[in-house]
Amino acid sequence: MKSESISKYRPFPAVALADRSWPDRLITEAPTWCSVDLRDGNQALPIPMSVEEKLEMFDLLVKVGFKEIEIGFPSASDTEFCFMRRLIEEDRIPEDVTVQVLVQTRRHLIERTFDAIKGARRVIVHIYNSTSTLQRRVTFGDASREDIKAIAVTGAEVVKELVPTLPTTEIVLQYSPESFSDTELDFALECCEAVIDVWQPTTEKKLILNLPATVEWATPNVHADQIEWMCRKVSKRESVIISLHTHNDRGTGVASTELGLMAGADRVEGTLFGNGERTGNLDIVIVALNMNSHGIETGLDFSNLSSLREVYERTTRMTVPDRQPYAGELVFTAFSGSHQDAIKKGLDRREKDGDEKWGVPYLTIDPHDIGRTYEAIVRINSQSGKGGVAYILDQEHGYDLPKTMHPQVGKRIYDLADQRGEELSAKEVGDVFFTEFVNVNSHLMLKDYELDYHSAKRGDLACKAVIEIDGESKIVEGVGNGPINAFVQGFEETGLKDFTLTDYRSHAVRGGSSSDAAAYVQLRKDDGTILWGVGCDPSIEMAGVKALVCAWNLLR
Repeated sequence: MKSESISKYRPFPAVALADRSWPDRLITEAPTWCSVDLRDGNQALPIPMSVEEKLEMFDLLVKVGFKEIEIGFPSASDTEFCFMRRLIEEDRIPEDVTVQVLVQTRRHLIERTFDAIKGARRVIVHIYNSTSTLQRRVTFGDASREDIKAIAVTGAEVVKELVPTLPTTEIVLQYSPESFSDTELDFALECCEAVIDVWQPTTEKKLILNLPATVEWATPNVHADQIEWMCRKVSKRESVIISLHTHNDRGTGVASTELGLMAGADRVEGTLFGNGERTGNLDIVIVALNMNSHGIETGLDFSNLSSLREVYERTTRMTVPDRQPYAGELVFTAFSGSHQDAIKKGLDRREKDGDEKWGVPYLTIDPHDIGRTYEAIVRINSQSGKGGVAYILDQEHGYDLPKTMHPQVGKRIYDLADQRGEELSAKEVGDVFFTEFVNVNSHLMLKDYELDYHSAKRGDLACKAVIEIDGESKIVEGVGNGPINAFVQGFEETGLKDFTLTDYRSHAVRGGSSSDAAAYVQLRKDDGTILWGVGCDPSIEMAGVKALVCAWNLLR
């Protein structure tokens, strides 16, 4: 932004709360959650959800565990009205779930809303009116504070008047001074107190005061000060539920909510993945999983986040960003080599120690807990390291490479990724590994191999192999204390031994056939070059021999 543009803006005023206590508090329990996906989220969609899509979303929200769900604006359109009626008439609302309906503080709209909710067991009737200085001046043509307060009072009175007309329905009143975040605190309190005077809440029949950051004007600490100020000042605090409704205009909706809870709020409204007007509403998924990651039970089940995301994206036609906390495609990936190595070590250490408490570098939660898998954690590109490549080969292909082989394979893989300028899939990583490091016979090819356990002295065995080296067939014979040692001796007898065998490992290929074996042979050439070769064969003995041949070829 250019300097001449900045002068049009003003700093947001601080709250005079010198003895604020919220900075010293911790979140120790979950609030009451209210999903506003079907109202605030839906009204922000370029193509609003159909009734059938809203029904599917409602069922999903119930499955997740929401006990309060704002289903829409029944007085706004026939579609919204019919949706409410279907929920009631088809008995789709579980007994432990309360639906919430939004309505402006106008009699005819409130009456229409009461027509829509007839027959429901329990409904939160959410009334609101704009209270901010800006809204009073611009939207309401310089309306006075008394004029605005009267709108709130009228709405509360109409609701109270209509409650007896639905004797089988429990009505809970919720009032929002819309744009609370930009309303003078004393006036916001004045409007709320006026509604309290009409409704006369009790500890048994509480009133919800929703304090929306309809537009996020201030930093999260100022929002927390506003909430703590209201919690201190409001009368009948034990009979009032303080509710938060944050947006994300400044990118701090989550922070504002968490600090608001520390400031004394009891309830949170938000949406899945932050869908909503402009930059969106609060993402309840993030706040709830943040709490889970600190050992706090929330009552919301996001254990199959991928499935939830699929329904959300299909019904809303919105896309969850790749970097969205917890739900994004890339949030449990690591491209950096050092990160990949640390993740692998962390997972290995957890398995070794059997630690019940989560602690893996770069992973704030266990991906399994939200329905993700470890296979997608490590991604391979030019920034990847040897640890990430080894992890992919282990987890995806069943090859547990010796630690000292990681640089050899890792460099080839990330050099290829750098050359292509793109990420390599797990399959592509495997293809390169199998082509360039497993059973390589570029110069020397093993045509036949036999072992004789009887022709050598006790404890030894003899081998006879037919090889083809640069198109020429040769017989290799040797005696040793094992198949590989015998083959090495044969190399020496044939004049092909310009190396020292320095290491050998083997294991069954995890995830493959029960007859698959992998062997790793490390050779040091006389010039000091050290390389590993990999052999794969149903026979563990032949896997070792093939690994030796592979390593010999790679040293050429």
